[in-house]
Parts: sequence; C-alpha cells; structure tokens
Amino acid sequence: MTRLSLLALAALAVCPAAARDVLLQGKGKLALWSDGKVAWEMPWGGIHDIQQDQNGLIYVQKDMREVCAIDPIEKKVVWSYDCTKNNGNEGKRLEVHAFQPLGGGKVMIAESGIGRIIEIDREGKLLKETKLKLDHPDAHRDTRLARKLDNGHYLVCQEGDGAVREYDGGGKLVWDYPVPMFGKEPKGGHGPEAFGNSTFSALRLKNGNTLLTTGNGHSVLEVSPAKEIVWKIEQNDLPGITLAWVTTLQILPNGNYIIGNCHAGPGQPVLIELEPKSKKVVWQLNGYEAFGNDVSNTLVVKP
Repeated sequence: MTRLSLLALAALAVCPAAARDVLLQGKGKLALWSDGKVAWEMPWGGIHDIQQDQNGLIYVQKDMREVCAIDPIEKKVVWSYDCTKNNGNEGKRLEVHAFQPLGGGKVMIAESGIGRIIEIDREGKLLKETKLKLDHPDAHRDTRLARKLDNGHYLVCQEGDGAVREYDGGGKLVWDYPVPMFGKEPKGGHGPEAFGNSTFSALRLKNGNTLLTTGNGHSVLEVSPAKEIVWKIEQNDLPGITLAWVTTLQILPNGNYIIGNCHAGPGQPVLIELEPKSKKVVWQLNGYEAFGNDVSNTLVVKP
C-alpha cells in the first residue's frame, strides 16, 4: 500500500466532535490544522476550492486558472492543468473557481469567463463540454463551487447571477433557484455589514432537497425541488456567532453540517460544525489569528 493510500485511510478514521483535521488556506499557506495547531503547511496563494481524492492527493487552484494536485507527503505538485493554455482558451480571459476529481483519472473544471464546465483526462484531453446559462457574464463571478452529482448532472453556484442551477448530462438546464434577497437592498463589501445573494456552495441532500450557502446573504438554506425553503439559519441565529460571507458546505458522516464563515473578522470562527435538527454548534475553528480573514474554503478530512 502506498503512503498516499495510508494517508487516505487515516483521513477516514472516525473521531469525536472535539477533534477535526481541516485542510485550509490563508496568509499565503496551504495547511492541515490538527489538534489546535498547524500540523503541515506549504506556501500557497488564494483558493476557492479544495478537495482530496481517494489516493490522498490534495487538489487546489493556482492563480485562479490552474488546477493542481499536490502530494502532501512530498509537498509538491504532481499534476496540473492550466485552463488558459488548453482546449481553445488561449488568449481568453477566464478564471477557475471550482473543480472535482471524478475518478478514473478524469477531472471536472468550471471555467468562468468561458462559461462552461469541462471534463478532461490526465493528459488534458477534452472529454466533455457543458455550456452554462449566464445572465450577467463575468470571468470573476460566473461560478463559485460546482459539483457533479451521482446522476451525472452538474449542480452549479453562479455567483454573478445569484442563482443555483442544475444541468443534466446533456447540458440542459433542469432546475434554477434564484437566491432570494428577502426584501433587502444589496449592500457592497465583504464583511457582516454587506448584503447580497452571491451564492457560493450547494449540495444535493439524500431527500432530494438542495442545501446552499448565500455568500454575502449571511445564511444557509435548504430548498425543496419546488423551491420552497424548508430549513435555514440566518446571520444571528447562532449564539455568539455572526455569519458573514458564508462559503463552503460539507456534510460529515454523522450528519452534521460544516459551514464556512469567511470575512467575519476577529473573534469569529472561520468554520462551524452544526447539528442541523437542533441548530446547535458542536464545534468551531477559530482560525483568524493563524489564517486571517479570507479563509474561503476548507475541507474536514478527519473524520
């Protein structure tokens, strides 16, 4: 068994709520936070997505255009794909804010500015292309996180349009949820005082509903296929916590939600673990001092 396989097995180990190992980036470093300290780090700039495959490789972007796979033991890039230099994108303005290793050597990448989702093989060969609906095209805001679902569809957060959209395997738009403003006027900025509907992350739940973050809307919503809000937490619902730019979502094996809280400022957690039924916070990461105010993405790897 390889060292990376051993690492992947370790990442799946069950642990109590008090112990969470988290991959995250901030203050110019990509790091593993474990037991209250930085256990591993390497120099790295800003990211908007972070994933780990079954072999333990860590996937992040570089300069918002290149997808890189990192060997965390050797602390080096072992594979990369530069979207600005391949598959017809030469000379075009684009940014990458989402990607997903699919298995079998394939990788899905959302290309903002180009307005498409592609799937490539390890050699960079274009295997599939899906065009996105764009009401307000913007290379920086066309997409945030995007995920390929088990049914082959793509669930895409389109920040600039303030909408979560689902496309089928053939590229047809099959579901479109405009993130509500709840009667408020938009207000610029990134902190708790801002307001908008810049959705960042969405997950499809087992019950068929969609769990999504509203970005500068300071909330998390669970929405039915009929677009009804059936569960939510808002900016000041959690005692002692102010939600700011709500970013990543993750569902742990125990059913709890991991919620990213970016641009919240000192004294506020960058990451929250919530028991959804009771809305009780059972764990949080107060990483402002170590990682700053721009921790947009995280990945809990233990359990």
